[in-house]
Amino acid sequence: MDEVMMLITERNSIETYPFIPVYESNASLQSLVDILQQRNEDLEREVAETVAVNMRKIEDGKANLASSKNELRLRDKVEKLQEQLNEKLRTEVESSTSQLRTTTEVVKLMDSISSNESTIDELKTLKIKAEEEMTDLKSQLKNAETTASFATKQYESFKEELDMLREESMELRTTNEQLVNRIISEKDKTVMQFNQMNDMMMSQKKEIEMLRAYKEINDKVSLEAPTSIEKGNEEYDGQSKTRKWGGLGVVVPSEPKFIIKAHASEIISVRYDGTGSDLVATASCDSTIKVWDTTNGRARSTLRGNSGQPMLGVDINGGLVAGCSSDKMIRIWSLKTDRMIHQLVGHMNKVTCVRFSPDSRSVVSASADRSIKVWDIARHTYKVNTTMRHGSTSNCIDVGSDGLTIATGHMDGGIRLWDMRKGDRSTEIRSIHTGGVTSVQFDPKNSNVLLTNGRDSSISFSDIRMGSVVQTLQHKNFRTTFNWSSASFSANGMYVVAASGMNGDTFIWRTDDGYLEKHLVSHNQGVGGVAWGGGGTNGQQVATVDRSGVLVLW
Repeated sequence: MDEVMMLITERNSIETYPFIPVYESNASLQSLVDILQQRNEDLEREVAETVAVNMRKIEDGKANLASSKNELRLRDKVEKLQEQLNEKLRTEVESSTSQLRTTTEVVKLMDSISSNESTIDELKTLKIKAEEEMTDLKSQLKNAETTASFATKQYESFKEELDMLREESMELRTTNEQLVNRIISEKDKTVMQFNQMNDMMMSQKKEIEMLRAYKEINDKVSLEAPTSIEKGNEEYDGQSKTRKWGGLGVVVPSEPKFIIKAHASEIISVRYDGTGSDLVATASCDSTIKVWDTTNGRARSTLRGNSGQPMLGVDINGGLVAGCSSDKMIRIWSLKTDRMIHQLVGHMNKVTCVRFSPDSRSVVSASADRSIKVWDIARHTYKVNTTMRHGSTSNCIDVGSDGLTIATGHMDGGIRLWDMRKGDRSTEIRSIHTGGVTSVQFDPKNSNVLLTNGRDSSISFSDIRMGSVVQTLQHKNFRTTFNWSSASFSANGMYVVAASGMNGDTFIWRTDDGYLEKHLVSHNQGVGGVAWGGGGTNGQQVATVDRSGVLVLW
């Protein structure tokens, strides 16, 4: 506190020093004014007294002329002295006033100087701060310039690397295309050679078997002839009975015929042979497709795709099996040799579904790249005949019985029909389901009706000519939980089968009135794939597959 008082005292002494001469000058002027005022008062008093004396003398001695003249001279003298005194006083007063005015102006100037000095101090402080900020900004600018220079160098470096990578990518792409073309060419040659070898081997086997049979017949002709005729009649009778049972038409199942642990993981799709044989094919996430004999429930063939890539769809028709996968490819196998004869490459994303044309000369595929492709597989070297594009991913596809019309179901809830020859979209029916369409199929008896399953857990029948839904089927326990959940017509179009993705229950409805004909229970897991075949030679017609890899033949 003492230090503060000392600083204040020191500051006051410094600030009051310039005013000391002004104060002393003001004090001396004030003293002079007081003296002059006192003298003025004394002179006025003397004048008054002299005037009074003279007046009395004039009044008392008017007779004395000499005295009167004397008084007149004195009076003139007094008046002159009075005027001189007044003039001197006026001069001194004006001088004092001027000095006071000067002093006031000096005080004002000193106040202004003090205020200006304070302003100068503030401006100096602001200048120092501005200089510091300027220094910081210069430092920041320098750092920014350094960073920008470094970033520019990095950009140039990255640009050069990107250009190099682009060039390498173009070279690799060109090399890859060349390799793919060479591999496809070599594969086609290899497949052709394998086919020729297999044909030759089969021909030789047949010749050997014929020779052996001919030899046995020649050796035992006299003993075996009656037995062979009797056995042949028995086989014919048995076959007639089997075909007669299988020829009864559509049979609504009531219980499982075979429950098979078909795959190690989830089964996505199941399809019966389109030519009416006793074969059914399944596609699984274990990267395999298996073909099963519905007569005994045994595996006929195991066809393998790319390891680690799920098989997402399957179709079987006339001794050929088609499978599509998440590796963007479609594979075609021959059941005659269980060997792959085509590997169709062209989609840019996973292939979600695949179907044969009725004559098996073409394959139709749909992909998550929002395209549909028609492949010609009639020759040893495949080719893409038509590519159709759309704005929504298709998870299901079907080919009409005429072999010229394609129906696709999409994630936007609509279906579209395409002309296979021209690649044009002929019909579009929007918003059939509030969720995506997971399955689509032409009515086998009426090509103007389409069956669809949707993520809104409903089965719909749509009339192509009307462009609208004409019937909807639902059940409280039926839930569509997969993008590949299917539904299927019976061979005569009188029934529809679908299964729940929640509990695996299987439902069979009549198509004419929507009546629930059967509610079947066998699966312990949700069911995604269902199929209804023609019955073959044994009458087995309905197949369902679930998430645990179980196949049920009803």
